[in-house]
Amino acid sequence: MHKYQIEVAGRPLVVEVGQVAKQANGSALVRYGDTVVLVTATASSPREGLDFFPLTVEYEEKQYAIGRIPGGFIKREGRATENATLSARQIDRPIRPLFPKGFKNDLQIVATILSVDKDNSPDITSILGASVALGVSDIPFAGPVAAVIVGLVDGQLIINPTIEQHHDSDLHLVVAGTREAIMMVEGHANEVPENIMLDAIFFAHEEIKRLVAFQEPIYAELSKPKMEVAAVPIDEEMAAAVRAFGQSRLEEAVKNPDKKSREAHMDEARAAILAHFKEVYPEQDKNIASIVDKQMKEIVRHMILEDGDRVDGRKLDEIRPIACEVGFLPRPHGSGLFTRGQTQVLSVVTLGPLRENQLLDGLTIAESKRYIHHYNFPPYSVGETKPMRGPSRRDSGHGALAERALLAVVPSEEEFPYTIRVVSEVLESNGSSSMGSVCGSTMALMHAGVPIKAPVSGIAMGLVKGEDKFAILADIQGIEDALGDMDFKLAGTAKGVTALQMDIKIFGVDREIVSAALAKAKEGRMFIMDKMLEAIDKPNQELSPYAPQMIRMQINPDKIREVIGPGGKIIHKIVAESGAKIDIEDDGSLFIIATDEESGKKARSLIEAILAEVEVGRIYTGTVKRIMDFGAFVEIIPGVLGSSGKEGLVHISQLDEARVNKVEDVVKIGDKIEVKVTEIDRQGRVNLSRKAVLREAKAAGTPAGH
Repeated sequence: MHKYQIEVAGRPLVVEVGQVAKQANGSALVRYGDTVVLVTATASSPREGLDFFPLTVEYEEKQYAIGRIPGGFIKREGRATENATLSARQIDRPIRPLFPKGFKNDLQIVATILSVDKDNSPDITSILGASVALGVSDIPFAGPVAAVIVGLVDGQLIINPTIEQHHDSDLHLVVAGTREAIMMVEGHANEVPENIMLDAIFFAHEEIKRLVAFQEPIYAELSKPKMEVAAVPIDEEMAAAVRAFGQSRLEEAVKNPDKKSREAHMDEARAAILAHFKEVYPEQDKNIASIVDKQMKEIVRHMILEDGDRVDGRKLDEIRPIACEVGFLPRPHGSGLFTRGQTQVLSVVTLGPLRENQLLDGLTIAESKRYIHHYNFPPYSVGETKPMRGPSRRDSGHGALAERALLAVVPSEEEFPYTIRVVSEVLESNGSSSMGSVCGSTMALMHAGVPIKAPVSGIAMGLVKGEDKFAILADIQGIEDALGDMDFKLAGTAKGVTALQMDIKIFGVDREIVSAALAKAKEGRMFIMDKMLEAIDKPNQELSPYAPQMIRMQINPDKIREVIGPGGKIIHKIVAESGAKIDIEDDGSLFIIATDEESGKKARSLIEAILAEVEVGRIYTGTVKRIMDFGAFVEIIPGVLGSSGKEGLVHISQLDEARVNKVEDVVKIGDKIEVKVTEIDRQGRVNLSRKAVLREAKAAGTPAGH
């Protein structure tokens, strides 16, 4: 076994190679504090005829890693949690651009989480583990790569914050990169300004450089001879002929503002080129198609870099036409329709009681969440027919990004005691549907009456990088994403950034490019926000009449049993009588969930009656319940729904101003009399006086009882 160690953020990070999982092409066991992950890289033989790189990344969460037995009947780990899916995507994105272009072997990276110390993230540990596993294998890989988390506590940037620091941090930013450049950025923030975000990214890069340098001796010492990547031979004479014949046809086909029309013209141009060369170069269709695709990419990139033109005729910083609408749906609690060019998203808000929050059964710090954001991308949104089998990894990733973007402005549970679910339905897509989800959801939340702290808008930026120049594109569409070098999504308020995600398709970007992208993104999202605010500029003051009415009460925890009653008898009667639902937490937080205002008020009045306390000095009209030789017991607060009422003793000496020889001379069982509470003794017994009421009435010149 080979063992290497470095200190990261004051904690030891240890890489072990050669002891476990030796039949994989490469493997690494990484220990960061008490977090332990095993990452393996396994490749098959190359597959013929593939036009994509078949890389899959699996992130295996094991419940034993945190000393927990899985829930449910089966008691074993099932399908990947949403967190596992997001973590797998985080590993995939920084390593995918670092494989050679012609590499078509099936490649599987498996990160198995064996032990978790909450202070040390298994996600970033897995990225480093994947880098080492690939580096020591025979798989061609242009690493090393590493990742860190950046926090912002009291204005200070921190590498890999602990749990305690995380709770106080205004930023959670995952940054991955090589020695030369940044490869991926993903995170969320509490309205952090762009200049601080830029500093955070390159603050992280300095630590990444150190972790890359740590891996270089491991690569040098343990790396196996790399697989050869067979280059596909291209007939240069054929390539020149294809390019000459296709240039003008492709240039004409690609310039079209409408996506479907452009794709149809591009398909016609491809078909014409293939037909023209079918007899001249038989059985070369795949190679000719490859030449055409490469030429198409060059044409689009040349238009952008040299001419400043885009395929739909826009300027580089121009946003597509925007249309915003709220209240699109009558029955849901809130809805917003956001259209930007040929991207359209309908976001719908549902409000529910806190008990309907989502329970999390993974290895994350949080055990539940009350703000839930789901994203759906049906095939009809891009004019295709495909099986619909539940959310994809992409759906989960885009939903999580939109959720992080809005989480910073969602009101606290104390301010707004509801579980909030937002669903973003992509109705049409031509680029940046995830940021369209952020915009549509902001409007839907405000329409639903959720008192968000500030509106959030989002935009996707692109990059085309040449040898000596680059161009930043605002509000990229699908073809610019596919043929460009970067997809940079950024969301935020007028004050600062709330979420961002940057995926790089080349060997990284430098500070100049990131700085320019951040500045252009702010201009673009503020333009978009202005359009949103024309449709709705602040949260509605009232909730939808179809939303549950939530009344929050705080009661003494010792009184919970009085509301519930023996075997739940009392609370069931409250629900039956009022029509409202009741939730009670151990700390005495009580929530009344009602379908209308009347049922909510009725439930509250019943609960208040049950919990009513006797007040010393107050005069009550009570009912005589029992008579003893020494006095009468009077119920001053009636019982409700079978609950016990509150009663006290009127001693015989306190029944009248004159001397009373026998209690029955003054009162009988069932009489209504006015009494004053004179004392509640240490044992909780209530002493009452009718005499005090009579004297006060005489002094005021008012007959008792008036």
